[in-house]
Amino acid sequence: MAGPTVTAESSQFSNQQTSGYGFALISLTSLFFMWGFITSLNDVLIPYLKEMFELSYTQAMLIQFCFFGAYFIVSIPAGMLVKKVGYQKGIVIGLFVASLGCLLFYPAATVKAYWIFLAALFVLASGITLLQVAANPYVSVLGKPQTASSRLTLTQAFNSLGTTIAPIWIGPIILASFAVTTHSAINSESTVQLPYLVLAASLFTLAVIFAFLKLPTIDQNSTKSDVTQQGSAWQHKHLVLGAIGIFVYVGAEVGIGSFIVSFLSLDSVASINEASASQYIGYYFGGAMVGRFIGAGVMQKISPNKVLAFNAVGASALLIVTIVSSGSLAMWSLLLIGLCNSIMFPTIFTLAIHQLKEHTSQGSGILCLAIVGGAILPLIQGALADQFGIQLAFILPLFCYAYIVYYGLSGSQPRKF
Repeated sequence: MAGPTVTAESSQFSNQQTSGYGFALISLTSLFFMWGFITSLNDVLIPYLKEMFELSYTQAMLIQFCFFGAYFIVSIPAGMLVKKVGYQKGIVIGLFVASLGCLLFYPAATVKAYWIFLAALFVLASGITLLQVAANPYVSVLGKPQTASSRLTLTQAFNSLGTTIAPIWIGPIILASFAVTTHSAINSESTVQLPYLVLAASLFTLAVIFAFLKLPTIDQNSTKSDVTQQGSAWQHKHLVLGAIGIFVYVGAEVGIGSFIVSFLSLDSVASINEASASQYIGYYFGGAMVGRFIGAGVMQKISPNKVLAFNAVGASALLIVTIVSSGSLAMWSLLLIGLCNSIMFPTIFTLAIHQLKEHTSQGSGILCLAIVGGAILPLIQGALADQFGIQLAFILPLFCYAYIVYYGLSGSQPRKF
């Protein structure tokens, strides 16, 4: 079931072994694609369920709250499980759980109960959380540490390919009923059932495939180093600050994506229907995909922390334009933020776990725990949108990117408390 066993340390520093990791990295890209595909569908579900159940923006953001809240609840147990069973088995279990979550969309749409949709999203996200905890550090240690950011950024580019394709392909199917009559979604449960049944089958198939793949086994408990670290990952300041960085980044990315359809539907912006607007989500995540392919090459030459700070400054500038402008300028400035987002998650992640050695698994769990920002910050942004309007609510992600500038310039330097 598994290939040759190597230690995390030796896997990072042995060029000969590194050359044999190509198949493992190619296999892992399929996982990044799938969870990107699934995650971006939340941005389509928000307007769909908002109309179906006549929700406020705050209530609609419970979709993201339940989905990303799973990261907070499941990340630490997932990290413990991965440490016990290994990266590959952790991936298989995560795929099975995610498949079950997709299956729950069928009864949720049949019964037409909002809480069942939220429960299904929580189960689905629990599986994806396990995939994140296992796959992200797995990619990081399958090669030299100097190129970890570049390597994870490249695999994350396929995550963005999934987030780009999903709203373009599935969005119009789910939201097409709104083009006919406002609440026709109530009578069209099959528009959401079929896509998630297909996803359930795909995830189940991937789980079976990964159960039999021969992938390198990384022994997380037998690192070889002249200096043995004591304590825990929490003693590393750059990890803690990185966790805050993940929190605000995911909150900003999810918050922006969640409001794209509603924002583009405004008369002062693009005044287009929901089905058409959903396809523009693909432009937002497509920018992230292009940026990750570019970033993977750029960070071979320029230090990742500098690239991170540069992109965060660009995102901040675009958000300011979005808030103060209207029409096409406001629309495209918002969508272009995806290009700036491109390298942020993988770069913050790899900078935060740098030099953690035997605490890498714990650090990964902490960082995935911080993805709960995608649950909390969009909910706050929804409350701001209800109170002050969608456009002014974008001031929240603006503060998030300001923090990421700080982390890139200063907070990411490895040091202990």
